[in-house]
This record gives sequence, structure tokens and C-alpha cells, in this order.
Amino acid sequence: MKRILIADDHETVRSGLRAVLEGRAGWEVVAEAHDGKEAVAEAIERRPDVAIVDYSMPLMTGVEVTRRIREHQLVTEILIFTMHDSNALALQAFQAGARAFLLKSDANKMLLAAVESLIVHKPFYAGAFSSELKRMASGKGAPNQLLSPREKTIVKLVAEGYSNKGVSAILNLSIKTTETHRAAAMRKLNINSTADLVRYAVRAKLVEA
Repeated sequence: MKRILIADDHETVRSGLRAVLEGRAGWEVVAEAHDGKEAVAEAIERRPDVAIVDYSMPLMTGVEVTRRIREHQLVTEILIFTMHDSNALALQAFQAGARAFLLKSDANKMLLAAVESLIVHKPFYAGAFSSELKRMASGKGAPNQLLSPREKTIVKLVAEGYSNKGVSAILNLSIKTTETHRAAAMRKLNINSTADLVRYAVRAKLVEA
């Protein structure tokens, strides 16, 4: 059974999403949240496979919810659900650790496909911004834009040979925080090993060959 969290401050939206999602065999909505703080708490407690998170919620935006979930190193895949058709917002969502960005106006056509992709840990790109995000995620164009400044610094230090402990000491971070940023960077870049991370850092000119 695949477990799903819905976070939206409108009950009618949550009810509609629940009806659509639970119409799919093997999917279960295990929790709902009406604000960002509750969304984070439910994600930590329930550990769903997928979280559908509205961008505009009380107390915390969907992007901040995503960051908080990633800080807890949950394997939950996150879909940012919004009415705002914005390249900048989509990029911000992916930088925070979301893996899908979907306009509410496209929900009828694309929601199930987006959740299916996330369940198998594949990103989902849709809308006018999809080509740009795909190009960045594939390492073409300007992939560095997918990384936050902190993630780029950590990638650079790892490529220079520092361990997580060494990076943590240099940046005055906890080892857990360093590991979280490093994992987020590797996920965004579709990189699975330190050797690949070093090769990326050289190609991106974060370090010298």
C-alpha cells in the first residue's frame, strides 16, 4: 500500500484530491494537513511515500515545508501543488528538495501521473517550465542553479577531499545537517556516488581538475 499525505488549507481541495487518489488501487491517503506546521508534523509521524503540498498555506509555505521534511531525512517524495505558473517558483521548489511541481489547473490531467512517478522515485516535470527543469536536472544548461549556495559549497568541499566531518567543521554545521545538504545535492543532480560528485564538480568548475 502506497501512503500519501495531502497538505492544503482548503478542505474542498483536500477532499477532491483524496477521492481521486484513493480511487487508485493500492494507494491510501494516510493524513491531511491544513497548514504548513501540521504538514511537517504529519510527515514526520506518518512517513508517507508521497506528500502533495500546497505552496500557499498558513504558517509555512510549501517550499519551507519541503525544506523541513528534507532536514529530517525522510524518504518522502514531495509534489508542490500551486496555482502560480512561475519558473522561479518551480526552481525554488526543486532546490528545496521537491521532485514534482504541478499547477492546480493541470490536476485533472496530470495528478495521477505525477504521483505514479514519485512512487517509483522519479521526478515529474510539467507545464511551461518543464523543458528548463529537465535540462538542468540532466546536467545540461545551468545545473548549478538547482543547488542552493550551501549545497554548492558542500559539493565543492567534498570534491576537494573533505569528509562529512571535515565539511561540518569548516562550515560550523552538525554532521547530520551536512549529510542532509549533501544528499539533497546528489538527489537533484541524479548522482549516486562520491566519484560522480567529484566529476560533476570538475565539469561545473567548482574545483580545478
